[in-house]
Amino acid sequence: MEAVLENLTTTEAAIAAGVTVADVNRVIDRKILPDELYSISEMRTVRKDACLWIAFYFETAEWLTSAARMKAIRDSFVHDHSWSELRDCRVEESRTVWVYLAHIWEGVDRRFNQLKEAREMVIEDPEILQGTPVVKGTRISVHDVADLVESGTAMDELLELYPRLNEAQFELASIYARANPQRGRPKRKTFPKGIQVSISKKRLRDASVGG
Repeated sequence: MEAVLENLTTTEAAIAAGVTVADVNRVIDRKILPDELYSISEMRTVRKDACLWIAFYFETAEWLTSAARMKAIRDSFVHDHSWSELRDCRVEESRTVWVYLAHIWEGVDRRFNQLKEAREMVIEDPEILQGTPVVKGTRISVHDVADLVESGTAMDELLELYPRLNEAQFELASIYARANPQRGRPKRKTFPKGIQVSISKKRLRDASVGG
């Protein structure tokens, strides 16, 4: 496993598993995962392979009973499969119900790699915006970009605002911000000088129509 993200926070695990943070906490609190797959010593963290089983648990709820899903997780853990070996595993509840993990594995692996790319794209330097997370090689705040992405700003507007970034970086900024939510009081947004955000004008027009 990749050491940089071998242990994930609950927010990172939620992104990799494609579920909510509440879902991640639920599988921990209800002992759905074996104890070895997570830690609650200082802060809650989970292993990369745990993300596969979290995704499995929720994605197969319509086909497998909770008992069957929990048994599958524990049986696999006993066999100590590597990450690549887990892709070819299958789960059997009866002679007529089989679940192959390949599709779920591929989704988790793709999201995990996006999460890894997002972390590699961002730096925190006390000399740059007082340590605010920025896109590497720029002074662009990752959370400012992510706020615009999450608010539904059109891609052409994003590219106009931040011509130094590409479409993939906007998606990665959003992923990073969801994995690393800002704490405390929100900081003032720092949009590029000399550029107006047209989406804000649209919001003003919509608001004026509503009276």
